[in-house]
Amino acid sequence: MRIVLLTLESTLSAEAVAAFLETEAGRGVVLVGRSPPFREGTIAPLRQHLARSGPRFLPFLVANYALPHWVARRGRGWLSGRGVPVVEMPAMNGAAAQAAIRAARPDLLLTFHCDQILSAQTLGLARLGGINLHPSLLPAHRGPVPTIHALAEDPPRLGVTVHRTVARIDAGAILAQRAVALPAGTTASAAARALHLAGVPLLEQVVADLAAGVAAERVVAPLPYCPFPSAALLRRVQLVDAADWRAALRVRVG
Repeated sequence: MRIVLLTLESTLSAEAVAAFLETEAGRGVVLVGRSPPFREGTIAPLRQHLARSGPRFLPFLVANYALPHWVARRGRGWLSGRGVPVVEMPAMNGAAAQAAIRAARPDLLLTFHCDQILSAQTLGLARLGGINLHPSLLPAHRGPVPTIHALAEDPPRLGVTVHRTVARIDAGAILAQRAVALPAGTTASAAARALHLAGVPLLEQVVADLAAGVAAERVVAPLPYCPFPSAALLRRVQLVDAADWRAALRVRVG
C-alpha cells in the first residue's frame, strides 16, 4: 500500500503522526505533503476567527500552531531523518501539488490533521481515494477544533473516527470509530493530542482492511458543522495549561 500523507505541523497531532509512521501501515508512506499553517490567504481568515472567538483563543493557536511552526524553522525539523520526501503544499488542489501526488503513484491519500479540503480531482489521484482521521465521534463535531465543542457539552462525548474523505468537511462514510474517556479537567489541547494518538491503531486497521478489500463503510447523515468557537463557548472550556506549552516546545516529528 503506497500512501501519501497530508498534514501540517501542530502540537495537536505531531506525536500521533510520528507514531503512525512507526506502524506497518505507516511504513507505506511514500510522500508527505505539508500544509504551511501561515500561507498566503490564511491571515484574513485568522483575523475573522479571532474576531469571532476573542483573545482567549489566541494561546490555543500559538501553542498548537505558531510555536511548532517556529520550532521546526529553527532547525529541529519536521519529519527529518525518516527518508520520506516532504513537499510543501500551500495549495493541495493546485497543479504543483497534484503533480507531486501523481508522481508518488499512491494507492491511498491520508489526511491526518490537515487544514485543506481535497477536491474530487485530487482524491481521484489515488487508486483507493482518501481517508481522514478526525478527533470526534462523527457525525458529531464536524469542523476544525472538535475537542473544544465536545468539552463544552455536559457530559462531554469524546472519541476518534476514521472516515472516507469527500469534498465536504468531515462528511464521508465512517470506516472505524471508538469512544475515548479522558480525565475531568483535560484541556482541549491535551484532549486533541490524546484522541489523535488513539486513532493510530484505527488507521492501521483501516489501511489493512482497504488493502485486503474488506473495509466496511457506514454512511451517516452529517450533523451541523462546528465552526471556530464563539467567545461565549470558550468560557466553558480550558484550552491550554502549562503541560500543553511544554508539549508545544517538544514538538518534533522525526
